[in-house]
Amino acid sequence: MRFSTLTLAAVFAFSAAQALAAPAEAPPPDLRPAPALNPRPDEVVTGVPIAYYTLALTWTPEWCRSGGSGASAKEMECARPLGFTLHGLWPDGAHPPYPGFCKPAGPLDLATVRAMWRRTPSAVLLQHEWQKHGTCAAWPDARAYFAQSAKLFDRIAIPKVEAIPPGDLTAGAVRAAFLAKNPWLRREEIFVQSLRGRDDALSEVRICYDLRFQPAACPGGDGAPDRVHLTLAPSRTGAF
Repeated sequence: MRFSTLTLAAVFAFSAAQALAAPAEAPPPDLRPAPALNPRPDEVVTGVPIAYYTLALTWTPEWCRSGGSGASAKEMECARPLGFTLHGLWPDGAHPPYPGFCKPAGPLDLATVRAMWRRTPSAVLLQHEWQKHGTCAAWPDARAYFAQSAKLFDRIAIPKVEAIPPGDLTAGAVRAAFLAKNPWLRREEIFVQSLRGRDDALSEVRICYDLRFQPAACPGGDGAPDRVHLTLAPSRTGAF
């Protein structure tokens, strides 16, 4: 059966809308898109072939404690109880420099910001991720980029890392917790980022994917070795 271009566009739009549908929690009524960024010339990196994709999940209490990266603590809705949230989906090259700010982009539309807010509770960070990372791959627009991000993020069952006793909290324990909840992953596909020089605080967990968005071993290694003991910034409720 052949589909017209219009029909295919309608199917894609419907699929993207489904993928962006967030879990039930109303965003704040005053939520607005952030202004477009004006990157420095040294931040613009184009022409880098994409070797793999990285889905970054931030341990948000640490982001809020340390002031974040790309969005301030205030911009990350830190007054709310948060655990892991979606940092972003990154097209990465085989080695540095990694692609960034590949094409000019304006501000996101309000519908996209509202749809993604439950996963990424920061309009500033959403704008940053689209401009820096989303413009560097073949997504036709921001809605398609965030639909892919949401699809990957929503598949991951997030473990409660605060349930791990502090004396047992190692990078290996964090990996094991993610593996226990997501048996379709392998250990080498889970990158654990700790902040060296800051008591090895747990910062992020990243999942690596190949060019077909299938989980794949992280080309640069899997981050903190299993034996490394981590510290954990507490969430507001201790329930994450």
